Amino acid sequence: MEAIASMILIPLAFWLDVSKVERALLISSLLLLLIVEMLNTAIEVVVDRIGTEIDPLSGLAKDVASTSVMFAAILAGSVWAIIVLF
Repeated sequence: MEAIASMILIPLAFWLDVSKVERALLISSLLLLLIVEMLNTAIEVVVDRIGTEIDPLSGLAKDVASTSVMFAAILAGSVWAIIVLF
């Protein structure tokens, strides 16, 4: 979902009438979201690869990684809302 949104929103950032700094913030917030999502995926793959048994630390690692994706999504949404709407 983040990749599809980025493929739509990054070109839109170039189309919008905003300053260069605002455009950089719009694009970098989306790129940060993609980076955090890739790191989350990497953590989940490594945890799943290590073993199938349930381990509290493995669950915590996955939860923290997923939470970081949520915060990056909130950041990107906030940046876009502040720049585009206000």
